[in-house]
Amino acid sequence: MTPVELSRTVLHAVRCAVDDGELRVPVPERVVVAPPGPGGCGEYATNVALQLARPAGRTPQHVAEVLRARLLHADGIGDVVITGPGFINISLHGSAVPPALVEEILSAGDTPYGHLPEGGGECVLLHGAAEMRAFVHLDVLVRILRSQGCLVRAGCDAAPPSEWIAVLGGGVDHQPAGAPDLPRTDVRPVPAPADPLPLGRDAARWALLRPAAHDRPRIGAEHLAQRESNPLFRVRYVHARTRALARNAADLGFHAEPGPVGANGTRPLLAALADHPRVLAAAARHRAPDRLARHLVTVADATQPLLPAVLPLGAEKPSAVHRARLALAEAAGTVLADGLSLLGIDAPHHL
Repeated sequence: MTPVELSRTVLHAVRCAVDDGELRVPVPERVVVAPPGPGGCGEYATNVALQLARPAGRTPQHVAEVLRARLLHADGIGDVVITGPGFINISLHGSAVPPALVEEILSAGDTPYGHLPEGGGECVLLHGAAEMRAFVHLDVLVRILRSQGCLVRAGCDAAPPSEWIAVLGGGVDHQPAGAPDLPRTDVRPVPAPADPLPLGRDAARWALLRPAAHDRPRIGAEHLAQRESNPLFRVRYVHARTRALARNAADLGFHAEPGPVGANGTRPLLAALADHPRVLAAAARHRAPDRLARHLVTVADATQPLLPAVLPLGAEKPSAVHRARLALAEAAGTVLADGLSLLGIDAPHHL
């Protein structure tokens, strides 16, 4: 629906309300719709209720409610939210974030969103080469496969050196290669061209995991850079921002409550969050932790545009829209924290 078509739809709602006697006011020649201002939501907003309130002898809130009831039944409109003194905010069909998805993520409990009950999947035997990148891949694949309910047994050609475990964490107990009578998956990614241990646990793991197993990883200081060009920094920064927003909201006296957010730019985030279970399943099925790492970058980048719109600005009071946006941001942070945990990487609340 174009702005012109939406303007005609709103004007039609006004005309019908007048014809049915719900409003006693001259019908305007045109209605202006525009992107919402601060505190607004949806793709478009209109102040027509404020314009009609005085000649109609009604409050702007009353006029807005009358028009909202009619607009909700109009083709192409997904949701209508009234904000401020009577601004009508309109989300086009398919743009509203389903509260059920956010609720599912935030209320997952002992079984995180996208995970399956333990023991409900296949039995898997993994066997890795005695090499550092294989050691990290093996450790993460065990985590991902178990998140999908698989019963996993893993081992490698030789016990990993204590230095690897001390810096990289994790570690898989060495078991005899032919122990269980199960189909075996060999974990032998292309080795790193340099020693990643000087990068430290988080950056080293990211450097070894983000490229596909058949690609040679780049080991360099770029993984330590605290700037936007570093994907790992973006993922951890966005996670920390979502946690900071929750603290800031608590200080302002409101909390997350799933509902219509309607904010511009939420569609990519909605799609990324909804895709999380599929990505975990694909990473397990293809034995490809790089799929999860790249997905976390997608979620983080899709969350960025939402963050400045979560908290009220200036003297603005927290509204249902702010609570819904906070819930969406917290859902994104939850998915990022879960993904980083599966990769064995810290998800800091302060960065």
